[in-house]
Amino acid sequence: MSILSIQSAVAYGHVGNSAAVFPLQRIGVEVMPVYTVNFSNHTGYGAWGGPLIAPDDVRAVIDGVEARGAFPGVDAVLSGYQGGEGIADVIIETVARVKAANPSAIYACDPVMGNAISGCFVAPAIPVLMRERVVPVADLITPNQFELGFLTGTEPADLASTLDAVDAVRALGPRIVLVTSVVRPEAEDDTIEMLAVDDRGAWIVQTPRLPVKANGSGDVTAALFTAHYLRTEDAADALARTVSSVFDLLSMTYAARARELMLVEAQEFYARPRMQFAVKRVR
Repeated sequence: MSILSIQSAVAYGHVGNSAAVFPLQRIGVEVMPVYTVNFSNHTGYGAWGGPLIAPDDVRAVIDGVEARGAFPGVDAVLSGYQGGEGIADVIIETVARVKAANPSAIYACDPVMGNAISGCFVAPAIPVLMRERVVPVADLITPNQFELGFLTGTEPADLASTLDAVDAVRALGPRIVLVTSVVRPEAEDDTIEMLAVDDRGAWIVQTPRLPVKANGSGDVTAALFTAHYLRTEDAADALARTVSSVFDLLSMTYAARARELMLVEAQEFYARPRMQFAVKRVR
């Protein structure tokens, strides 16, 4: 399996491609990382060094990959945080070129815009761009519950309204939707959930909520779910494997009181997920 991953990169810590690439490699996926930014660290620190990479420079890297004859072997294009508006055009163009070379390839988009605690943390034009141009060409998307609400103009607050919002976003184009950070009043206290929906049904899984803010965990989640789904086309299995791996990654990070993900230390949890959480069919 081969994934072309167009995302940010940092030298210190783990977000974007610096979070997604190693877990994918650890489960046997060939990854071609293309950087959209090359920062010293993620912007949550308030200060960082390094450049946003110009769209034409990102395109030039992708052109070089295509020139090596790689596109027919690409099974998925994966994208995450988009540092500037012009990157969307590059991604959309790349998806079309990859699918022309390999019609069975998919586009997996993590529509990074914000979260329920921080609100939107991207440039004002990005959420509109995501909703109107990027998400409609995606096959698989991995929004959190807050981002799902923005994409659909809704406020999902329980399972029924979250499923309705998923149906609305699937009507835009994506077949497969993974909703992360699902919070609903009918769930058990101190828990958090993920919901996966495709043409075959909808499944939810619940884990304890850990008191840890871990930048990059969404990038790991999107990468692992994409790879597992590509292998099996089984949303329930992909959900179970992804949740198990990410929960153990976060548990290790929390136990170490680390600000950055213990990405390398948790590698056995990607290769051999413990499958410790029950996935429940909800539709």
